[in-house]
Amino acid sequence: MKLTTKTRCGTRLLLELARHYGQSPVSVGDAAKTLDVSVKYLEQIIRSLKKAHLVVSTRGPKGGHALAKAPAKISLGYIVRRLQGSDALTNCVYTPEDCIRSDECRVRIAWKQATEALYAKLDSVTINDLLVSEEPAPCYSAKTKDG
Repeated sequence: MKLTTKTRCGTRLLLELARHYGQSPVSVGDAAKTLDVSVKYLEQIIRSLKKAHLVVSTRGPKGGHALAKAPAKISLGYIVRRLQGSDALTNCVYTPEDCIRSDECRVRIAWKQATEALYAKLDSVTINDLLVSEEPAPCYSAKTKDG
């Protein structure tokens, strides 16, 4: 599975909002500068995150965006499922009728097991875990091919 730019950037945004959790909301402009992405693109991602009940917005001069729930309640698995659009490595994992070979396909079971293992791991890691990890800080403004 290759994560979309939307998923990677959305996760980075949630991590940035988590850094300010319980404080004042973060403006889209400030977040865009920190993450080194355009305001317009970030606004699209914020709409998706609001729809997924991960972000709330406040209007006004001191407005901005904040996490809708505690960082410890947001798993990477939940984020990826909401932003990727699909949670399976292949379409046939959960909808075998999409493939004419699924009845006799020996690989489908492996794809299903791999999908389950992937999401078991992603579900076990929360935004809070990323905040408190001893790893180096995330590359908020470093431009990389993978975002």
